[in-house]
Order: sequence, then structure tokens, then C-alpha cells
Amino acid sequence: MNMSELLAPAGNYDAFIAAINAGANAVYIGLNSFSARAYANNFTIDEIKNLVEYAHLRNVKVFVTMNTIIFQDELPLAYSTIDELAKANIDAIIIQDLALLDYVAKCYPSIEAHASTQMGIDDLEGITSLEKLGVKRVVLAREVPIEKIKYFKTKTTMPLEAFIHGALCVSYSGNCLISGLIGMRSGNRGRCVGSCRKLYNLVNLTTNEVFPKNYLLSMKDLNTTYNVQDLSIIDSLKIEGRMKEPYYVYSVVNSYRKIIDGDTNIKEINANLTKTFNRTFTKGYLFGEAPANITNTKKPNNYGYYIGKVTNRKGSMVEIKLTEVLNQGDQIRFDLNDIDEVSLPIVKMYDKNNKLINSSNTYAYVECKERINIGSSVYKTKDKDFLSSLEQSMKNEYWSYPVNMYLNLEGNELSLTVYYDEYFGSSDKVLIEKANNNPTTIESIKKQLSKLGNTPYYLDSLNINFNEEWFIPVSILNNLRRQAIEDLNKNRLKISDTAKTPYTFTKQIFPTINPIITASVKTKEQYEVCKSLGIKHIYYENIIPRNNAEYKNLDSEVLIGGIGGLEYYQNNDVITDYSFNVVNAESVNILHSLGAKRVTLSHEINKQQIKNLVTEYYHKNGGYPNLEMIVYGRQEMLHTKYCPIKKMGECGKCKSNQYAVKDDFETFPILTDNDCSTTILNGKILNLIEEISLLDHINYFRLAFTIESSDEIIQVFNNLQSKLNGINVKCFNSKTDTRGHFNKEIL
Repeated sequence: MNMSELLAPAGNYDAFIAAINAGANAVYIGLNSFSARAYANNFTIDEIKNLVEYAHLRNVKVFVTMNTIIFQDELPLAYSTIDELAKANIDAIIIQDLALLDYVAKCYPSIEAHASTQMGIDDLEGITSLEKLGVKRVVLAREVPIEKIKYFKTKTTMPLEAFIHGALCVSYSGNCLISGLIGMRSGNRGRCVGSCRKLYNLVNLTTNEVFPKNYLLSMKDLNTTYNVQDLSIIDSLKIEGRMKEPYYVYSVVNSYRKIIDGDTNIKEINANLTKTFNRTFTKGYLFGEAPANITNTKKPNNYGYYIGKVTNRKGSMVEIKLTEVLNQGDQIRFDLNDIDEVSLPIVKMYDKNNKLINSSNTYAYVECKERINIGSSVYKTKDKDFLSSLEQSMKNEYWSYPVNMYLNLEGNELSLTVYYDEYFGSSDKVLIEKANNNPTTIESIKKQLSKLGNTPYYLDSLNINFNEEWFIPVSILNNLRRQAIEDLNKNRLKISDTAKTPYTFTKQIFPTINPIITASVKTKEQYEVCKSLGIKHIYYENIIPRNNAEYKNLDSEVLIGGIGGLEYYQNNDVITDYSFNVVNAESVNILHSLGAKRVTLSHEINKQQIKNLVTEYYHKNGGYPNLEMIVYGRQEMLHTKYCPIKKMGECGKCKSNQYAVKDDFETFPILTDNDCSTTILNGKILNLIEEISLLDHINYFRLAFTIESSDEIIQVFNNLQSKLNGINVKCFNSKTDTRGHFNKEIL
């Protein structure tokens, strides 16, 4: 099968080795900082150097993730980290922030800059824009279908990477603010708290109907094992899982490796995939999964696999009728209802005669203090025997390469040379003597030199230029082999040119003006109200969203959500939206250089960080940027292709009803789009109108209207206009409003 790169995750050393031994062509790992999986163990620079050597000897590439947004005061460390990674001879860096992307592309030709899925690229225009910036690979948004990828491949030579297995975000990646707004821990900073894995109610705000609480936003795990043949057009097949244990990494990577290598028993492979962590599976948007069927509303964590039902209970003893083997040392869970469960490790189990047993495939009796209902389904969440088999398999090298050896004798000086590909390694010369009796045989020489365990090599051929009349101690043969292999490895690991090219940029300077009010609206009525108020810059039909963008010819200024808009609207006045996640001066400069007339700052930047950005911009450019900032509105917590309204059987009713999702503390309104994608808004309203006097060199203040009435729009506009006119306005309501991250740094 002509297949592309199989890219595996690793959050610790054991997972890294497991990924390679499972058959990965490349492994992506994270640093202790700047990684979108900050809660994985991750690695230091010194550890990465050792991992790169281990991988490169097996012809496996190593990519490092630096796919978080980078605040101004963090950039020096981020740049120096890239400098150190270049010395470590890594193959690529996966990046979200434009400042880092530009730095890698311009300074290090030896390192590939890969655009992270956090950039949300789902169109050809975005790919083209990134190619012009020097990006060498684009990791596509998880929502891109295979048909669209096939189209991309007919239009671009840019290598494309796509996720094929693992956890899914309900939101378009990089466009999710829910973790930061609810838990003050940003997904764009690698500290997602998994807010989408919580319990929620769907609420019909029009009728006040409250639907049963469930895991409404919790996505199933992606699984494309049945579609691998269709994936061959994709350059890199990516498996998610840097937070997962080594067993999981090995099992998943090896499953796909088997299929790539020709194994057609997909049913058995899938049965084994349920024996490690899974939230049940979906083929994902990649292969046309219906958006309403892509979540598992019953359980947000390990689902396990079905092994039987509870058929009786006497006291604390539970009888289970089994459909699969249950062993002592396994772990099971009982499903009590749609969301409640009881987890139980199998420390002891009994037969019907109350005798201790180690295993059963018919009936098992286990003690459980919790009340378990007769008829409850039973799932195995830890399979001891399967994990034991994985543990043995994980020790075996998948990648093994042939070497040719030449054992040379000149006089009585013996040396060994080992050849692999275009490389070779040589031992020192050692003195040997002719045998008085029992000379060393060719067979025994070959036996010793073939001992290449703990290396990625096997002996393919051995040439010897002398006959069997010499005595060669085993210790000498072992040393010759060790020295030659070490020299071969040293030659193979010689670092290519990592010289740094000086970083350059074009200065971009804009005048500081008296702040101007702009507005974004969702309805024609809101547009007319804003127009009647004299607002000159209104974003309505000239909004091009970050994802699912429908580019259309416009003769006005354009508010763009994604980088593809810079490619399409080169002849328009373009304003980049908050979804560009801009938090540093360098990113502002890059966007201005690409044609952006105004740059909107991220929702996740605070007042001190804004000051740092403006100061640094002035220092490097000799003038100020042209910045816009949203100072009022319900922040879009997430935008998703999934529809929670349809999931609860209310499809189509959004046309005449207003819906929201609700947790134990807040209600979050839902906006629906014509393409059936949905946006979940923050329950509290961002209100920074009282704070604008603290902001210098922000030329445009935006009012982002979503569900506001005409009267509310007028009141908010008047508050901001009064504040700009120097009138002391008090308009912050602590019960309904929030200052977001303005006064505190997000983690």
C-alpha cells in the first residue's frame, strides 16, 4: 500500500519508544512550555536531543509542538528555545502563533514550520497564504472532509496533514474560548480544562423547556480504520494522544501500521482498540459523520467494551452473565442509567458455589457495596491480559535495517567496517594471534557479529578476508562490533547545517487617531440601528468567518476571521478579527505586512499585555500599529460544526425558538447559522467601556452585538460615546457583565 507518513503522539519517554516500536514514521512531542498539551509530562531540550538521536537512527522524524499563543514577554524565551531546538536537529516545529511561524521560516531553513490545526485551516486560500509565509506543511482543521482534501491536492503542492484517530474538540481548534472563560485556563495556552466534557442541559429559552442533563458537548473519539485506503492522498496521518499512556499509543499506532502494511482484519483491530481508552468511535467529519451523531452524551471518559449484564444480586454480591472473559486484575464499570456508573477493580471474583476463581467466560460473582440494578450493562475498562500482551510487544523494534560488515585482517591487525546505505562506521585495529589449536570458525565470528540487539540493525552480509587459522577472543569481536556500530551511528547523526539566518521584517507605521466606534451585528435590524447611530464601520454582510468561509466579491472593507481572507481580499481594506489570536507585536506587524489595515486583538490578552505589545511595536517599528479591540459583547466561547439542538431532537425549531446550554452556574445562548453550525456565547457580557481610558493607541473600539435589542444597542452605544467624550460613565453590572481577562492574566 502506497501510504504516507504515520505520525504518532508522545507525552513521555515510554510513549515515545512505544510509538516508534509500533511503527510510527514520525513522532510529535511537546516542551515543558509553549505546548498545547501543557498537562502532559513533556520534555526538556536535553531530553529532546536524546530522543532525536534515538529516532533518527531508526529513520523516524521528530516534530516539536510550540502551538500556543505567545505573549510579548514570552517571545525572547520562545525564540531562544527555537534556537536550541535547531541545535538538537529536530525535523519540524508545529506552530499556531504567527510570530513563531515567521521566525522559524525566516531563520531556520533546516527546520520545517508546520501550521498547527490550532490555526483552523480549512480552505485553499488559507493554505496559499501560509505557503507564502514559508510554511512547509499545514495540519488541517478536523472538520475538513476527505472530498475537500482531495480537491486541495489537485490545487496545491503543500504537504497536508490530517488527524485520523483520537480525541476530538467540539469547537474548531484555536477558536475555543470556553475553557479560558469558565476556568481561566486557555486552550490556546495548552491548559484546556475540558469544559466540553461537563454535564449540560439544553434549554429552550422561548418556551422555558429544560431537556435532561447529559454530556451534550462531549465528542466521541475519531476512528478511521475502515477508511485507511482513502487516506493515501494525505501526506501525514496524525494520531492524537499526547496525554495518553504508552499502552494506548502503542495499540493505536500499531493498529494503523498493520492496516498500512496490508492487514485486512479490520474487525479484530477495532475490537482491540476498544481495550484501551476510548469514548466510543466516530468516523468524524473527515468521512461524513452526521454532526448530530458525533457526540457521546452518556459518558465523557473511558467507555471500555461490553462484557455482559447484571442478572442477580444478593446482598453485596453481584451476578454477572458474561459475553466476554473476565479475569482477576481487570477493571469494570456498571452502567446505572444514562449518565451514572460504578467502577470496580476485580480484586476477587467467585463462581456460583462461592469459590474464588481467576477467570470466567460464563458467570462471575463480584462484591460491590454500591447499589447495582439488575439489568445494568457491564463494561470492561481495563483488560489485564491485553495490556500484558501489549507490554511484551512494545519491547520489539519495528524498524530494523540491514547492515553489511567487512572484517579485515592486515598482517595481524584486525578491524571491522559496517555499512548502511551511504554511511559506514569503523572500529579500531586490534592485534590477534594465529591459533595453536581450536581456531575461531567463520560461523562463530558471524554468530558474534550478528548480535545487534538494542540497535536498529540486522546483519545482512559478512565478508571476511582471511581463513580459519586465527584465534579471535569473543571479547574482541564484541568490541569491534560495538565500536563500528557506534561510529556508524555517529556518522549517521552528523547534524546538518543549522546556521541561523538573521530575522528581518518590514516596518509598518500607522497614525494614532481619536478612537472610532465600530460594530458587528447579526441581524438586519441591528444593522439599521447601528447605521442610524452614525457608526461608519459596521460588520454585517461583510463578515467572512474563520471557518466554513464563503468568499464573495465585496466592494467594502471586510472583517476576516481566518488567514485565507488575506489571500482572497488583497484589493479590499481588510480587518483581521479576534479569532487570529493576536497577543504580540510581531504578529501585528506580520498581519499589517500581509495587507491588514486593522488588527483586532485577542480576547485572551490583558491590559498590561496590551501595553507591552504597543510598547514593543513602537520600539521595533518606530511608530504605532492600527489596532481594534472588542470592548462590549457576548464573547463567542466556541464555534462548532456540531448541533446540540439537533442532538436533542429539536432540529429546525431554532428558526422560531432561542436555545442555550446551561451548567450549574450559567446559561450560555446558542446562535445558529444557515449551514447548521452553531456558536455558543458566554452567559455574561464582556463590558470594558469603563476601562477604555486605560488603553492608549487603540484606534478602534468595537461593540459586538449578538442578541441585543434595538434599545440595548442604543444604550450601549451612548455609554461608549459618552466615555469617549470624557463623561464618567458607570455602566458595568456585576450580575450580568464580565471584564473577561482584562484585569488578570490567563493561564
